[in-house]
Amino acid sequence: MRRLSARALARPLVLAAAATAIPLGSAAPASADSVVVGGFPVEVADSPWTVALSSRDRFGGTRAGQFCGGVAVGRTTVLTAAHCLGEEVLGSPPDQVEDLKVIAGRTDLLSDEGQEVRVSAVWVNPAHDDADNSGDFAVLTLSEALPAGSVVGMAAEGDPAYTPDTQALVYGWGDASGAGDYANGLRAARVRVLPDASCERAYPGSDEGRYLASSMLCAGEDAGGRDACQGDSGGPLVAQGRLIGLVSWGSGCGRPGSPGVYTRVSSLLQTLGWDAPTAATKGQREGV
Repeated sequence: MRRLSARALARPLVLAAAATAIPLGSAAPASADSVVVGGFPVEVADSPWTVALSSRDRFGGTRAGQFCGGVAVGRTTVLTAAHCLGEEVLGSPPDQVEDLKVIAGRTDLLSDEGQEVRVSAVWVNPAHDDADNSGDFAVLTLSEALPAGSVVGMAAEGDPAYTPDTQALVYGWGDASGAGDYANGLRAARVRVLPDASCERAYPGSDEGRYLASSMLCAGEDAGGRDACQGDSGGPLVAQGRLIGLVSWGSGCGRPGSPGVYTRVSSLLQTLGWDAPTAATKGQREGV
């Protein structure tokens, strides 16, 4: 299923309103150690650029109103998934959600550690296509700067981090089992960058979406298992210390033959006209 809590029927991977999960249908069952979807607990200090999107008005006070993930690519610039900011998720245009915030420096959503920063501006990719899930990214500008060291570098076109079989980590506070077990603490899962040909076979084009190698990448394992899931949309996929993807969509969570699909960071850099080393600065200067 798409992750709209965030993967819904073909799964864009958002959390449902009022902290209720969208049913996952035939989601893969969790293994005894729960390392099917959610992976393992991590401290946000080890990935300080991993942030949570929050609206208590829309999603309730439980788990601090978290509904999607994001990643800091500049001290006042956060990338996330475009579908996280749709009216069907937020109930209104994002610029009308008065309590839209980014939570940074917080491992456990039930704690008060870190900071909650108001989002001062939202830019959603106007080319985002709900039909095939392409162009699934947005840029958030924060009202105050995150601490130094809270930013991750981005992998440009040709970076070896995109090479198939490269090991990567996906981070989030989403469903840790594929059965609606949302994590309070940050988790990560080890996945493998898969060849485009495998992803094209998995998603040749249907109601779920279509894999487009020019703007997407996929990661997981052939046998299924570790994967992003509901509530993880917009979160980071990192390989060799660089951001290569944003959690976007897929079919189910952890299903064999249905890997997670991510927005390819090199493609969004080209769309935004950003150079990877200076992307955040350029984005802030141009107001994107």
